[in-house]
Amino acid sequence: MATIARTESLSLAEDPAHQAYQILHIGFTVAPILFGLDKFFNLMVDWEKYVAPWVVRIIGNVHTFMLGVGIVEIVAGLLVAFKPRWGAYIVALWLLGIIFNLLTYSGFYDIALRDFGLLLAALALARLSVRYTEV
Repeated sequence: MATIARTESLSLAEDPAHQAYQILHIGFTVAPILFGLDKFFNLMVDWEKYVAPWVVRIIGNVHTFMLGVGIVEIVAGLLVAFKPRWGAYIVALWLLGIIFNLLTYSGFYDIALRDFGLLLAALALARLSVRYTEV
């Protein structure tokens, strides 16, 4: 109980949970927007190589699909920026889809594991947003 009382007496700037919220909020705003923009330029990586063959068979044109992915990621980042309580869940669901794609395509299990860590962080942001944002 002493820890809880001490935490509540801290200003937001001193509150470690609020600091964690801010780190996650900024990170899950900036990263999806940057990754989404890069889907149009492929400066960081050739994103199309991560699309599982079965997905390619369904969608046909991978380049157009990745442009759509870029738009979704930019919108997700903006959602997190303005409505983190809901946007974080959207990002978590998006990451779940990415993980599923990667697990069905041999050779990218390490990236799927990394994205699972990001999914957990997005869920943490969603939970922290309950305390630090308005609905």
